[in-house]
Amino acid sequence: MSYGQQGGSQSQWDPWKPHSQQPWNSGADQTPDWAALAEASESRNKRRRLLFIGGGALATVAIGTAVAVAVVSANDNSGSNQPASGLPATADLPGQTTGAAPSFESTSAPPPLDPMDFISSKGKDTAPLGAQILFPGKQLTAGDTVYKKGPTDDTKNCSAVTKGKLPKILTDNGCTRFLRVSYVKDGIAATIGVAVFDTAAQATKVAGTVNTKTDIIRSLSGQGVKDHCTSAVCLSTVNAYGRYAYFTINGFTNGTNVTKKDTSVFEVSENLKSFTRDQIYKRGAAQASAAANE
Repeated sequence: MSYGQQGGSQSQWDPWKPHSQQPWNSGADQTPDWAALAEASESRNKRRRLLFIGGGALATVAIGTAVAVAVVSANDNSGSNQPASGLPATADLPGQTTGAAPSFESTSAPPPLDPMDFISSKGKDTAPLGAQILFPGKQLTAGDTVYKKGPTDDTKNCSAVTKGKLPKILTDNGCTRFLRVSYVKDGIAATIGVAVFDTAAQATKVAGTVNTKTDIIRSLSGQGVKDHCTSAVCLSTVNAYGRYAYFTINGFTNGTNVTKKDTSVFEVSENLKSFTRDQIYKRGAAQASAAANE
């Protein structure tokens, strides 16, 4: 009679049960079946490997799903990091304009007109002209010095108001008008004369021909300005600017001759020459400005 049989088939070794639950044979031989145990252990290891591989695959899928969810969440418009597709269009951004950029024709300001062009020829120098226009006011201020203005004179007979060879020089070169004005300061009187020509070339030629010792203008007295330079030696000058030749004659009202030591007379002469040149230039500048604004 064998051990372990109790009204049924003999119980088998179950490798999946704990050692304490195994149906040990009640016979003398109670040694486990080691071959069966090894086979069961190998089977369990295979199952574990399969479960591990399967679990890893599932974990990978789960990670991929999580990343996909994160990307979708990042693309959510409610987030603060909006992608380019979620930003407003370029046309909606501040400071941007739509449509083609405006184009402008390239322009440049014309060069300013030269005043000398207007005072160098009769054709352009058409502004009103007269002694009171060229020498306005009741006095002349040069620096800190103020000269009282005397009478003015305006004539078309250039020979009548000049001396020496100057009448012939003016006539030969086409003088059309002669303007005069006188000033006085501290016993020194001066007369300015302006000869008008059609061209600058005529005026320049006259200035280069005159002998200032003998070819002089007649002084102009009256209205507070005493006679001067009628017989005494005086300082005489000539210059040209544009189509104008301008002269000065300066001396003492008491009839004293002017010498090289009389620096005050030379100062008056320089002041009057500069003033006359400036007045002629202003005439040209005014006409140039008016022409530029037309």
